[in-house]
Amino acid sequence: MTGGQVAGLIAAVAFLILVIFIGIFLMRMTKTLGEVNKSVKTLTGDVDVLSHQAENLMANANELLEDVGEKSAKVDPVFQAAGDLGQSVSDLNEATRKLTDRVSGSHKGNRGNSLLTKIGATAFGLYLNRHKKQN
Repeated sequence: MTGGQVAGLIAAVAFLILVIFIGIFLMRMTKTLGEVNKSVKTLTGDVDVLSHQAENLMANANELLEDVGEKSAKVDPVFQAAGDLGQSVSDLNEATRKLTDRVSGSHKGNRGNSLLTKIGATAFGLYLNRHKKQN
């Protein structure tokens, strides 16, 4: 064997080792890519399920929101009536105070009138007694 043949043999062996390592590497890459494809398929299925569940959740939330809106609209007149009732009670209290003040004022005036009536009756009684004594 000459030096060129030995060099060629070494190059051929090196090339064979390189091809074997590239083959092993490609086999491992194929296996890894296969597992990646399985994972992507699994994730895609899970995302589809989550998307469907999210759509259902949103539909239920919209129905609930509409229901709350309708019930709130039904309750609004009750609160309006309660507010009106409070205003009516306030007006009634004010009217009662005014009436009480008027009655109290009339009573004070009546007290004076009553006193004048008693004085008049006493004076008339004295006048009648004098008139009887003179006759």
